[in-house]
Amino acid sequence: MKIYLKKILQKILFFLSRAILNKYEPKVVGITGSIGKSSTKEAVFSVLADKFRVRQNIKNYNNEIGLPLTIIGEQSGGHSIGKWIRIFWQAIKLIIKDDAKYPEVLILEMGVDHPGDMEYLTELAPADIGVITNIGPVHLEYFKTIEKVAKEKAILVTKLKPGGWGVLNVDNEMVLGLKNSVRGRFLTYGFSQEVMVSAVEVDLSYKRDKVSGISFKLCYQGAVVPVFLPNILAGHLVYAALAAACVAIILEINLVEIVEALKNFSPPLGRMHLLEGINDSQIIDDSYNASPEATIAAVKVLSQIKSSGRKIAVLGDMLELGNYERPGHELIGRAIAQSGIDQLVVVGDRAKIITSIAIADGFDEDKINYFNDSISAGDYLLHQVKAGDLLLIKGSQGMRMERTTKILLADPSRAESLLVRQDKEWLGKN
Repeated sequence: MKIYLKKILQKILFFLSRAILNKYEPKVVGITGSIGKSSTKEAVFSVLADKFRVRQNIKNYNNEIGLPLTIIGEQSGGHSIGKWIRIFWQAIKLIIKDDAKYPEVLILEMGVDHPGDMEYLTELAPADIGVITNIGPVHLEYFKTIEKVAKEKAILVTKLKPGGWGVLNVDNEMVLGLKNSVRGRFLTYGFSQEVMVSAVEVDLSYKRDKVSGISFKLCYQGAVVPVFLPNILAGHLVYAALAAACVAIILEINLVEIVEALKNFSPPLGRMHLLEGINDSQIIDDSYNASPEATIAAVKVLSQIKSSGRKIAVLGDMLELGNYERPGHELIGRAIAQSGIDQLVVVGDRAKIITSIAIADGFDEDKINYFNDSISAGDYLLHQVKAGDLLLIKGSQGMRMERTTKILLADPSRAESLLVRQDKEWLGKN
């Protein structure tokens, strides 16, 4: 019965949101990828917000229910029939009346968990600009192979509106293979010289012996412009800035304005956020989710940042990897062994694979601690962390690694504004 009602709800939302899009004809920027979607969405919003009326996904509304809600501009009605009726009425009012404040640009993160998801989302909201950030081994439980993941995500750029643009991170081999699939024109971005929009001379910046952000030079058609991203730690977040620059270029914003706007870019909570920890330590909170590629990138960042204390990686299980579960965790173990970090703390049964490979590759077994859950790991670290220590905290959503971060915050009372999953619904879950 619940599935039946959800299908009815889905159809109503599809009809209403399509009618709204047909009436107001906003530019649609669709964003997909195995990692980097949300950060790219935030970066795109940053560079467009001063030039257009812009709306991005509400919360993490990136599926068949969430996308229509973003188009309508309402939050979920949950289990309340009354709230859903009010949402439907708001949508109808948008259709029958003129709203001069309706967004000129919709930035829509499009999540793909199962085969057929992207087909549905592009039928609902075909993109004027389709951004593919990365394709990696995620959701293999349902797709089985990375090639099938790539085929699904490619639909975003094969079904662009007439005159549309693809924006592709071609440093990723799977995305590079989609260049010929784009229906229309495209811009490529990345770190290599062959791309159209590139970043060179990427480096961390420090202030009073603490990291303050990242700098690089943005290159496009012979122009080179210096960029500084305050409070951004990860080189891989430069990709989000490059994707945003591509979107802005397509929408005819000049490079100087793009660079100035990027100073306002801040990744979503739980994505490589630098936080103050207990005992004058620092925490890189990357607890939103985890995949092999993203975890390796985060470990690399931890290894590169200068720190007066120890570097501690706190890693939880990576979930929904299907047949890639063991090799994915093994990759992390090898990355840890090569990283030069001082201590490894793991949470969950799958993370034991990380430790076994790390030890086999030479990491000191005495510097590894294992815990069943994120709270236990936090309680242990609470009595271990010293001044100057730098901690990376990361794991899949289901591991709730933000609980570890909360325990170690210098001011846990600020958790609601600093961490992911702090609403009543999430706090009530085990």
